[in-house]
Amino acid sequence: MDALVFLEQVAKAKRQPIYVLAGDEDLLKRQCREAIVHMVLGDADPEFAISSYSGEHIDFSAVRNDLETLPFFSTARIVIVEQADDFVSDYREALERYFAAPSTVGVLVLEVKSFPETTKLAKALPNTAKLACKAPAGPKLNSWCSQLAKSTHQKTLGHDAAGLLMELVGPQMGLLAKEIEKLASAVGERPEILPADVDRYVRTSSNAFVFDILNAIGDARPKDALHILARLFEGGDDPHKVLGAISSQLRKLANIGRLLAQGHSEGSAMDGAGIPKFPAARQSAAKQVRHLGRRRLSQLPDWLVEINLGMKGRSPLANSLQIERLIVKLARPRTATV
Repeated sequence: MDALVFLEQVAKAKRQPIYVLAGDEDLLKRQCREAIVHMVLGDADPEFAISSYSGEHIDFSAVRNDLETLPFFSTARIVIVEQADDFVSDYREALERYFAAPSTVGVLVLEVKSFPETTKLAKALPNTAKLACKAPAGPKLNSWCSQLAKSTHQKTLGHDAAGLLMELVGPQMGLLAKEIEKLASAVGERPEILPADVDRYVRTSSNAFVFDILNAIGDARPKDALHILARLFEGGDDPHKVLGAISSQLRKLANIGRLLAQGHSEGSAMDGAGIPKFPAARQSAAKQVRHLGRRRLSQLPDWLVEINLGMKGRSPLANSLQIERLIVKLARPRTATV
């Protein structure tokens, strides 16, 4: 079950003996954990009713004993195992047996990066116990940003402003929530957060610098792009994080190129690639597409595979240097035939 759907329906949900929070979105994991605690414990003091362990340093027998122990001042206990991927792998059969005859007082919460549906444990658990904690894509994430601004800060965040925020910050929901909080404070009593506010108050983030790198690429300014990249590395940004932000846009550009080759209009191709509809994003993407040309657009998927493998150890070059070389290939002027 999608974590956002669970959070919407948790008030009517039936309590499960095991919950698996799977994915890489920490904000959703935290919100699901809090919702489960409230559902199971109600108004009871959680201090005496929650145990938390690292999956790297606990065995199943200790977890099982804790699940069977009724706490003071509460009718239920919650046991949380963080970083539980290895724990689940090591004790999968024990967990399967436990689920067949679970504790009547304990609820087990497993936080993992992945939870393959092919395992017996995954097949045994109902969908309401398997919560996919991954950021929604495209329009759904845009809507989530708007809803968060309204419900938490009583501010209107329009589609264009939310789209620009996503372009600058990236798809990490925790970072988006922090930036929305910052924006709500920055606009003061004004009820709406405008695209101009996002541009003014958020463009100092590292993802915004990546946005500027891509604009420099679209303008065929390799020196400027490399200068911005150097500032990121000097500021301590991890090359993998920088590449992730660049790759996200390059995959969209590759999709635009593919759709244009199939006969789509520019607007239709951008819609299909997930480019936000606010003017700045569309104009920037159009400029990048024109600069790269058909040949380089078709080569982007191969280049991204190559650099990802290189940064995983296939290349003797430093990660930062590999990204610099990619930027040069992207930003250099193209010939008239491509």
